[in-house]
Amino acid sequence: MKPMLAAELIRRKRDGGELSADEITSLVAGITDGTVSDAQVGALAMAIVWRGMTTAERVALTGAMTHSGEVLSWAGCDRPILDKHSTGGVGDKVSLLLAPIVAACGGAVPMISGRGLGHTGGTLDKLESIPGYDVTPSPEKLHAAVADAGCAIVGQTATLAPADRRLYAIRDATGTVESIPLIVASILSKKLAAGLQGLVMDVKVGSGAFLPDLDSARELARAIIEVAEGNGLRTAALLTDMNQVLGASAGNALEVRECVQALTGAGVDPRLREVTLALSAELLVLGGLSEDVTAARAAAEDALHHGAAADRFAAMVAALGGPADLLERPEAYLPAAPVAWEVHALEPGRVTAIDVRAVGVAIVGLGGGRARESDPVDHAVGLTEVAGLGELVAPGGRPLAIVHARDRDGADRAAAALLDAYTLGPVTDGGVGGPIVIGLQPPV
Repeated sequence: MKPMLAAELIRRKRDGGELSADEITSLVAGITDGTVSDAQVGALAMAIVWRGMTTAERVALTGAMTHSGEVLSWAGCDRPILDKHSTGGVGDKVSLLLAPIVAACGGAVPMISGRGLGHTGGTLDKLESIPGYDVTPSPEKLHAAVADAGCAIVGQTATLAPADRRLYAIRDATGTVESIPLIVASILSKKLAAGLQGLVMDVKVGSGAFLPDLDSARELARAIIEVAEGNGLRTAALLTDMNQVLGASAGNALEVRECVQALTGAGVDPRLREVTLALSAELLVLGGLSEDVTAARAAAEDALHHGAAADRFAAMVAALGGPADLLERPEAYLPAAPVAWEVHALEPGRVTAIDVRAVGVAIVGLGGGRARESDPVDHAVGLTEVAGLGELVAPGGRPLAIVHARDRDGADRAAAALLDAYTLGPVTDGGVGGPIVIGLQPPV
């Protein structure tokens, strides 16, 4: 692309004009091959943040970014190719349960996942706490894992949606991350490049979500469905609660351990179970594996509680280089922090509110996430027995959480952050909390 042409297109978007599909395709080609400069990419992103994009522009941008690199082919696979994506939260380990559940019910799930971002945990960071697990397998190894296990949770390769990789890095550096057209294109370009036939979106709402208010979350859900359908991908979106940690733990190896317990029948947190089954059911219907949500939910529940999902998870871990007996001996493989410290409320009370973002930041402070992209992650640290809304806590009684830390200083800092993050009301108050699954955005 000629530099002047890029500048003219950026100027038109800056002034509120609409770009054609061909013009957007040309810009994306320049982003991919470097002929559009970093300054021009940043200016384009800011123009989109300022002026927005029409539906047609969003569809064209997502399609062009999808085809900026390789699009996976699943020719010969006799299962529907399905996936789920979450906008991110604290303790969100749903992918580790959903992928094997859907595989056990007849789907093929090549799940392209990411690392932790900001205060939220990343699925790849969780899986890297498993010794030997390869999150960047070759295309041949990925296909073999899906064929063998029915699912494979891996990271984005260099050949999938390369335009997104460059655009996102520049957005992160130029304060242009918070744009629904750009968020949608980033999410969906990677999913479409994975060759999917059905996608369910988990759009988080609440204090631990990137979009804490319901109206913004609904807008994002509608936009994702609209753009995905415009690119030929059947999609549904659930809005789910992130006003408390999802599950009983938060932190990479600790969340893997919680999922192992859920898969092997040792117990599953009710909220985690509800979100997982609701998303799984929507995906099974999208893939044509169940006639309706009721039948799909029954199939997903059966897969979770009668061992079929556990078998698929074990096969996936082994196929991607992890230990074959992880489910039988998780303590032999998952790292454990040397300090475990109960954090108690200063007085008895009932949990009435939680700043979940602050909880996530506390885990990052322990080393369980990244302040910078290049930071290493301590997979052992985090929280267990996390108190939820409506629970009674007290000194010497039920703690706010157990902090797992590398040293006592880290545990003390995390404890102080937790005490600040929790709001307590009188013991006599009734339980609080809203619906776990807030709503469903059907295809538009």
